[in-house]
Order: sequence, then C-alpha cells, then structure tokens
Amino acid sequence: MIETINKRIDLFISSIDGISKDSVQIILNKFSTSISEDLDKGHLTTNVCMIAASVLKLNPKELAKELKDNLDDLDIFKDVQIAGPGFVNITLHKKEFVSVLNKIIKENKSFGESNIGAGRKVQIEFVSANPTGPLHVGHGRGAAYGDAIGRILKATGSFVEKEYYINDAGRQIDILTASVILRVIQNKINNFFPQKAYKGDYIDSIGREFISKNKIEYGDIDFIDKDLSSDPEEEMDQIILKLKELDESIWSSVKTFSLNSIIESIKNDLEDFNVYFDNWFYESSLGDLKNESSEISKSITKLTKEGKTYKKDGAIWLDTESAGDDKHRVLVREDGRATYFASDVAYHKNKIDRGYDDLINVWGADHHGYIKRIEASIDAIGSKKEKLIVKLVQFANLFKNGKSVKMSTRSGEFFTLRELLEDIGSDAARFYYLSKQADQHLDFDLDLAKSDSKENIFYYIQYAHARIFSLEQKYKEMYPKLDTNIEAIEKDLYKKCDSLIHEISKYPHIINKSARTLQPHIIIFYLRDLSQLLHSYYNDNHVLSESKENMQSIILCLSALRQVISNGLGILGISPMQKM
Repeated sequence: MIETINKRIDLFISSIDGISKDSVQIILNKFSTSISEDLDKGHLTTNVCMIAASVLKLNPKELAKELKDNLDDLDIFKDVQIAGPGFVNITLHKKEFVSVLNKIIKENKSFGESNIGAGRKVQIEFVSANPTGPLHVGHGRGAAYGDAIGRILKATGSFVEKEYYINDAGRQIDILTASVILRVIQNKINNFFPQKAYKGDYIDSIGREFISKNKIEYGDIDFIDKDLSSDPEEEMDQIILKLKELDESIWSSVKTFSLNSIIESIKNDLEDFNVYFDNWFYESSLGDLKNESSEISKSITKLTKEGKTYKKDGAIWLDTESAGDDKHRVLVREDGRATYFASDVAYHKNKIDRGYDDLINVWGADHHGYIKRIEASIDAIGSKKEKLIVKLVQFANLFKNGKSVKMSTRSGEFFTLRELLEDIGSDAARFYYLSKQADQHLDFDLDLAKSDSKENIFYYIQYAHARIFSLEQKYKEMYPKLDTNIEAIEKDLYKKCDSLIHEISKYPHIINKSARTLQPHIIIFYLRDLSQLLHSYYNDNHVLSESKENMQSIILCLSALRQVISNGLGILGISPMQKM
C-alpha cells in the first residue's frame, strides 16, 4: 500500500504549478511515507507536504489539503486526515490493514526480506585481529556487528562477501614466534623472558604442542640474556634477529606452527559464535618489494607512474594531506622496506580490483585517524574514496561480579571470547554486543545477561517468543488445526488485535532502515518494543478463555508476531527459544 501511495504522491508533486524537474527530484528524494508510530495517527503517515513546502516556499497545510483531496479521490482508504504542520495521516480499510497477516503466513521465514540492495556487490572486512593470541571479548563486538550487517545486507538483496584480513607478515608475528621459542627453551636460559614478549597460557600450550611433534636443538644460546638493550622494544628486536640467525629452519617451523595454531583457534571461536567468513586473506599473499610482480610492488609502481608519490630522505611518500590526513605518509622506508601503510594500500587496491561496489571496513574506534589516509590511497590509485565505508566500533567494557574484566593480549591477562561463549552462550553474547549503536561505548554485564528478569532484554524478548509458542501448543491441543483464514479479523471479531498487527507491519521497514544505516541495534530496539506490547497484551487478556472464533483470530495474530520475533533474531544470527 505504501508503494501505491508513493506513486500517487509522485504524480501529485509533478503536477504542482510551475515546479521544475530539479525541485521534483529533490522532494521525491527527501520525503518519506511510513507506518505511523501509533494507531491514533492512522496506519500510514507522510511528510511530503512539509518537504515540498520547504523546497517551494509554499504553505504546507494548503499542500496537505490538496494531497488529501487527491488521495480521497482514489476511494481506497478508510480515512485521510491532515495533522500538525502538514503531515497527512492515512487510515486503511480493515482488509488492507490485516493483509500483513496473509503476507507473513505466505512468506514465513522470508518475511521482511527485500531487494533494495539488488545489484550491489559488497565486501565487509571485520575482526581481522592480529593472529598473535586468542580472540578476547573486545574482538567479539566487531565480530557480532560485522556479521550482522552482512546478514542484513544479504537479506535486503545485496551480494555480500565477508572477509578476515590476516596480518601474518609483520613484526607482531615475529614476537609471537620468539615468545614460543623462549618458552620452549626456558630451562636452558634461566627462565629469561623479555618484557615485550607475549605472555599467557596459550604461548605455553603452543610450545608444548610443537615440541610434542618436533625438536628444538640449539648449540650456543648464551647470548639470549647477555648484551641486550635496556630498551624493551629494542631488546625484543635483538632477540628476534639472533634467534633467526641461530637457526632459520627452527624459526620458520615455529613461526608456521604458531601462526596456524592461532588462526585455527580463531576460526573455531568465530564459528561457535555463529560467524563465518567467505574469505581469509593473508597479508603475506601481497608479496614484498623484492618481487616486481607482487601486488605490493605493483601498487607502489602504479602510484609512482601516476605521479602520486615523491621521494624524501631516501623514503617514498604518499601525499595524504590533500584528503584531510594530518600529514604525508611513508610507503617505503629509507632502507627499502615497505611500511604497514603500503600493505594496506595494496590490500585495498586488491579489493577494488575484485569489483566491489562498496568496501565496508569494521574497525576499532582507535583507528579513526587511519580513515583519511586510506581514502587518500584509494583516490590515488584511480578509484573513488566513496567506495570505502568505515564503521567504527567502540570498545566493550565487560563486567563480572561487579568488576571490570581485563583484556590485554600481551600481558596474558584477558577474558577470551571462548570463555564468554562458555559462560553465557553465543546467542546472549551476540545480542548484547548488538544491543547498542556500535560507535557508542558498551558496558556488558555478564550477570545481567544470565538473569531471568525483564531487565535482561535478551530474556525479555526470548520469553515473548516462548510465550506465544506455548499458547500455540495449547491451542493445538484444543483445536488441532489453526484456520489461517483472516475473515474473522476482517469482521472486527477482536479489535484488540489492531495494535499487535500495526506493530508487526513495521518489521520490513525496520529491516530496510537497518540495511540503509548499517545499524543492527535498530532491530533489537524494535523487538524490545514488540515484546513489551506482547507481554502487556498477554497480561490483560486470557487468550485461552475466549470463544473459538476469537481465540483463533488472536492466535493467528500472535503466531505472526512470533514469526516476526523469530525472523528479527534470526537476521542477527540469534536462535529464538521455544521454551525458557
């Protein structure tokens, strides 16, 4: 019905005396027709007259009067009213109003899906934590968010690919390798362990697993704790260099084993979190500058040929200030080594070459300053920076027993994502990660997430779904078959269903809004309000004491509401509960 109204509005706007094509387009791009917040304002409402009056410098109420007369002429609405400074509210006939029930019965699990993103190829890169340790709860929020927007965009017609970028070619992997080796040989070096090495039980575990299948035999290892720098970072770099020089084959074996071990654990944790990736992209696949055919070499060459780089102090620089960055950025150091930025430039060139319309990067909020330089690099390689959509995810503060939980991988003191899943489960964890706008701070109370109270919104929504399921089962015991004919509701046998039907009819528009804004929390807010309406209705009405006809129409409404809750949770990667 909204489509019918919008078509009529298009004709109405185009017919305004003296209006230009540009003005028509501006108005049609800005106005909205939506389901009203409550039934007191009718079923549908549009702000088109306010938008048109602003653009054309006309009286909004006079325009609203003209639109009302225009819609009345269609003779397909029960009532059309002008409200406030120019809103037009529309009340549908009962048959049109309850038709959403037929639509839910017909579409079932696909109700709410659309094609608003049809034809768009979207890549979402998220999590991408350095493979230097297990995922902690801080990574969980980005994982839940990236996966949820992938599901939402797919449900609204886009072709979506989800990717994890594995930083396997940098210094952090060298520190990981050195950390494991030092743990394995700690008895031979008086338990020496540098400050900047990775700590934690997982390092010991990798070491034990490695030596159960391999041997580490060094000759002279006296250098380990001698003649090292007092600066912790320099000390770490010296140890890495000496371990590589001591035995390159041992170094390579431990590095490969440690990296594979952690990547495997990350994959397992994410899969148990109901997060799956279409592609795992290794930074090392970009190659290095020694190979002219590598992707990183080709990207630097392209930038240089296009005149986008310059040399200074022996290094190669890219001008990123022109895109709003605070300074120019080094691509190649004076010693000929590529920077992390160069790898990121090559990676984004690779993504653009794969033909995506949109590149969605989900980053931690601390990466805010990195956006401009990546936009600059995309422009420099001849693409459009508008392809890049960066969504920043704020840190999640985890609380357990009233105390904040630490999350520092290097110190070894952190609450892992695996521990979170074992504590409250994947569904509750996903729900709470998604329960607030991603760029806002989130306080995650584990004790609340496990409580059976209405303050626990996850429990509150799941209880609504389970309540309806229980009613459906009891109805089937009384009447084995539910008649899905909605004539009873059309005849107003039970008007109290109106508020329920009105609320569930909003669901497809909520999904579309979530897709357009990339904000999954909108769905959770909607499910919370829908569940509140259900619980209030349940407490005010003894459904199973109604007449057979009334009971059937109520159960039909409630079944549709349960399907909407199920679909809403499902699109967020959460399983609905039938029993609590």
